Amino acid sequence: QGRLVESGGGLVQAGGSLRLSCTGSGRTFSTAAIGWFRQAPEKQREFLAAISWTGSSTRYADSAKGRFTISRDNAKNTVYLQMNSLKPEDTAVYYCNAVLNLQSSAVLGSWGQGTRVTVSS
Repeated sequence: QGRLVESGGGLVQAGGSLRLSCTGSGRTFSTAAIGWFRQAPEKQREFLAAISWTGSSTRYADSAKGRFTISRDNAKNTVYLQMNSLKPEDTAVYYCNAVLNLQSSAVLGSWGQGTRVTVSS
């Protein structure tokens, strides 16, 4: 699996929105299910959402349902995470990774540096 690079994080006020991007450099990116994860300070990394390689199927963790939307553009080798109605508890470093399949959060690649999201109250 090629390298994935996260971007789009930043500082936003509570109630605001951000769109994160996960761009792949490997030729297998467009055939891999991709997941978004996050790790808040002093907490374990948690699964948020995943999307199939075609983009036709998605799965969300309860913490992401209703506020976060995952999508992909294989022509751009990019998977997005649209985050709305952000809360201070969404503050974390966000990561993407290839996952074994849509039903599993088992990752296939190494972790990148992630992109930091800070939500102020």
